[in-house]
Amino acid sequence: MTNDPRPTITLALLGFGTVGQSVVRILAIGDVAGVVLTHIFNRQVARKRADWVPSTVQWTESIDDIVNSDADIVIEVVGGVNPTAEWVRRALEAGKSVVTANKQLIAHQGSDLLALAQSKGVELRFEASVAGGIPVLRALQEGLSGDRLVEVRGILNGTCAYILSRMQKHGASFADALREAQQAGYAEADPTEDVDGADAAAKLAIISAVGLRRPVKVRDIATRSIRPIETVDFEYAKELGCTIRQIARASIDDGGDRVFAAVRPALVQLASAFGQIEGSQNIVSVRGVHGGETTFSGSGAGGGPTAVAVVSDVLSIRRTLVGAPGLATPMARQIYPVSSDFVAPHYVRFIVNDKPGILAQVTSAYSKFGINIDGVLQLPRFRKDRLPFVTTLEECAESMLDKALAEVARSDYHVQPPLALPIFA
Repeated sequence: MTNDPRPTITLALLGFGTVGQSVVRILAIGDVAGVVLTHIFNRQVARKRADWVPSTVQWTESIDDIVNSDADIVIEVVGGVNPTAEWVRRALEAGKSVVTANKQLIAHQGSDLLALAQSKGVELRFEASVAGGIPVLRALQEGLSGDRLVEVRGILNGTCAYILSRMQKHGASFADALREAQQAGYAEADPTEDVDGADAAAKLAIISAVGLRRPVKVRDIATRSIRPIETVDFEYAKELGCTIRQIARASIDDGGDRVFAAVRPALVQLASAFGQIEGSQNIVSVRGVHGGETTFSGSGAGGGPTAVAVVSDVLSIRRTLVGAPGLATPMARQIYPVSSDFVAPHYVRFIVNDKPGILAQVTSAYSKFGINIDGVLQLPRFRKDRLPFVTTLEECAESMLDKALAEVARSDYHVQPPLALPIFA
């Protein structure tokens, strides 16, 4: 253990689940100097007590015990917005700094909570809320602060990365890959927030606020589910040198007054860093006006990586509390309008009951909305009454493609609705 003559900082922990236990284990090892855990809060705390936790720690299921304690820093790893927002607010109002891993809380109320922390002369840190053990927010805030960042792309959800990589490598259906993810602990019993994009959207909102300096409302970020992805899409993607991943993307328009942001499955190059992401791995790539592209990758989920980010934030606040220079996380309160109408090349997969004239109808609809076809793919061996084929399109606005596909969808030859995915080089 490193000797440190500066004062000891006291901690209270809200939540003793997977991440909370990992935080306590890091602190209990004794490698972290100058901090001591004094309280653990958890609902129904009796069933959570662990004999390996230092006997000096006070266990409680009363939030009042935490708010009224002498703890300098409150660590919140409970999750959700209610009632955690009230608990965090009370801790800040009591003059305690807060470290949280709660992406939904920060995405929805981060600006207000940061303003409250500033008014009370304390800090709110949330590195662990995005990409787990990858210090993305700190890197954007400190390492790239000299640049003006204009775009971010990321794989921010380990559940989707696991499911899609299993479908790619083993030919599993979405349902089977989801079941495997749940059995392996990568997916919740209710995976909606992950597979439909809400989890990644919350993280994207935080990165937009911190990295792009453009706060947006989470509900304004358009999301599309990975549920419609089928194994045949990976076969066609491979023909194009690609695979499929859930991509969170945000960029600033030329005037700087509007943010383009969306979370959706997309084709990425197999040989790219994005194409290699599997399991709980996350990757974030940012582009700056002066510095070009910078990429961060690593473990994006799990108790250990997330706990490391939490403890790192604790130590950062401690340096401030004992007189060393600190750097608060900036987040403007102005909310920017959001559009999801990205311009990109697209992959469009149809499954049809084959008959003459289908391709002519499709190309006619594309032409009507100014969309150019790059290529047409049709693999052999599929039944004529359930025939998949793909059109790849040159760059086009998503809004125009949606209109073209809405027109095509009225025809009676479709076995299921067309699937459109952007292609990211």
